[in-house]
Amino acid sequence: MTTLSTANLNYTINCSIRNGNINYARKLFDQNPASRNVVSWNSIITGCIRHNQMQHAQETFDKMPVRDVVSWNTVLSGLHKIEKPEQVYQCFLQMTRVGERPDEFTFSTVITAFLNTTYNVLIPQLHGLLLCLAPSLCGVFDETFIKDVTTWNALILGYMDLELTGEAQRVFEMMPERNSISWTTLVNGYIKNKNLNEARAIFSSMRERNVISWTAMTKGYVRYGKFVYALELFLLMLNSESGIHLDVVLSTSLVNMYAKCGDIKAAFCIFECMEKKNLVSWNSIIGSYARHGLAKRALEEFDRMMKGGVKPNRITYVNVLSACAHGGLVEEGERHFNSMKTKCGIHAGLEHYACMVDLYGRAGQLKKAEKLIKEMPFEPDAVVWGALIGACGLHSCLEVGEFAAGELCKLEQGHPAVFSMLSKIHGEKGVWSSVIEIRRMMKESHTKKQKAGCVCRPPPIALLALVFHCLTWLMRISREALIPILSSSALVRVSFVGGLSHL
Repeated sequence: MTTLSTANLNYTINCSIRNGNINYARKLFDQNPASRNVVSWNSIITGCIRHNQMQHAQETFDKMPVRDVVSWNTVLSGLHKIEKPEQVYQCFLQMTRVGERPDEFTFSTVITAFLNTTYNVLIPQLHGLLLCLAPSLCGVFDETFIKDVTTWNALILGYMDLELTGEAQRVFEMMPERNSISWTTLVNGYIKNKNLNEARAIFSSMRERNVISWTAMTKGYVRYGKFVYALELFLLMLNSESGIHLDVVLSTSLVNMYAKCGDIKAAFCIFECMEKKNLVSWNSIIGSYARHGLAKRALEEFDRMMKGGVKPNRITYVNVLSACAHGGLVEEGERHFNSMKTKCGIHAGLEHYACMVDLYGRAGQLKKAEKLIKEMPFEPDAVVWGALIGACGLHSCLEVGEFAAGELCKLEQGHPAVFSMLSKIHGEKGVWSSVIEIRRMMKESHTKKQKAGCVCRPPPIALLALVFHCLTWLMRISREALIPILSSSALVRVSFVGGLSHL
């Protein structure tokens, strides 16, 4: 076989990798040892990583006679791809020990790989190393090193992940250049750290906002129950000159917002108007119906989703089983629970078993719930025992309730659900001495009686005009056509006098 030149070898290898033929690329690589250079080795490593052959990539890297910074960055990216932060750390250490100087891509990859892991404590050290190396690299890279936005964005994300908002802000202010991701990362970081005021201040300072930044701020308000501000921001977006198009993420946030406001009909209207729906959108509407106790509607949407070819995930089944529990649909719940694995290949998790315990408990089938807990492949947590205790309180079953209370106390001493259940059952049986004793124990342990589940309340009347305007814009139909659709909705259940008449 004729030996290929280095240029032809590299070109053919890259073409084969782009066409998905990694095996042929490796064959050419093996057959032309004399023509290989560092580009050839890097191309093969890249191809192996793209085709999820990380072990082959690592073996090839280890055999390299000469490596450059691209070689190291490629392997670091591969290790990050398979979520191996420890190996990323070891590889980075090895890189620095052999004298290879990291570049902006190295830092960006390593910092991102450390996010949300135990290695995130190293991010400030990486930041310090970055600042130390930057002056010596400026002349080599024509200052592109310190101007690379991706590295700075990763640093902001890292400091926010560590809850060091001040450091993240300082990094942001030091940036020589910023893009929309820089601003949105800072906004998201403040939201994650529960500082909505600072997030809004940064958001308001943005010169150009895109759908991602609008969505981030809107979702932040929805996440922490600030629905009034979310609605106001939404109207501001509609009146902006940015020409923002409602994407699936923002639309799904609006579905959640209206459902949490207590208006499931308005949420469904927005859901139906979405041009594209993804799994998160379906989970949102199914979960909204489940939380409002509309079990049959939730199951109808689930069936519609399945017929549309959307594959459910673990969250979908939590919503479906929760709907069955609230609707008392035991047989339906059992059918869906059993079909998770057989139809969709989803193994039931602890949260699914908790839903089933809740389902059996609400239906009064306490022995069945207790049996399920004992047969679980997991150790039951406080949520599971709490569901059983709540059912015992509902059906005044002291025997099972005391057993569940004992197990819960092993996990969480003095859990309020235990006192509430025992106090209720003893009170119904007229054993007032026990009730007094339980209340004394609650007082001594500073335990407060659990409140009932969250009750959805409609937003203030002052918001109705705003909501009406938003929905009209969303549906792109006349106000007259929209009124009958929402006539029974909590958001427009009010006289037009002083409310919507000015529209």
